[in-house]
Amino acid sequence: MRAIKETSKSAAVQLKDRIAAKAIDPTSSVRPMLLFPEGTTTNGRYLCKFKTGAFLAGAPVRPVVMHFLNQDYVSPSWESINIKRHIFIMMATLFHKVICYELPIYYPSDAEKENPVLFAENVRQNMLSYCGNQGVPNLIPCDSTLDNKLEYHKLSKATIAEHSGKFRKSIKNE
Repeated sequence: MRAIKETSKSAAVQLKDRIAAKAIDPTSSVRPMLLFPEGTTTNGRYLCKFKTGAFLAGAPVRPVVMHFLNQDYVSPSWESINIKRHIFIMMATLFHKVICYELPIYYPSDAEKENPVLFAENVRQNMLSYCGNQGVPNLIPCDSTLDNKLEYHKLSKATIAEHSGKFRKSIKNE
């Protein structure tokens, strides 16, 4: 577990340095980065709490809201179905429609530069506000995180296994 934390810290430092380098010299050969600050996907109705990695450098960011239009059958975001089934359904779907809303560049205040948690939350609120004002289907703020999603899947698997076991026992007893 300690090695994972060290790797995570190292990645955060590298990410911060790379973002800062691009912010200092926008004409440099360093390519812009596309980061998904939620660290997970949702069903398109919620905007989860952001992780702080993209905001550590205190550099301006360009928020983008992605709205998937054909979620009737399967959402491109992995939810609670088996991952193999999800990939199969995604690959079997002939096309996926997405609209990307590119918001104006968000320039952090001095307070946000010093506090990546504040910076992340203000960008998130900016995105929520934009969606409400532009007719983009309203996103609901959600305090869940990737850890919550993983815990949900862990509990779901345990519950399914428990019920499967009970079902098998009931069949044997008949």
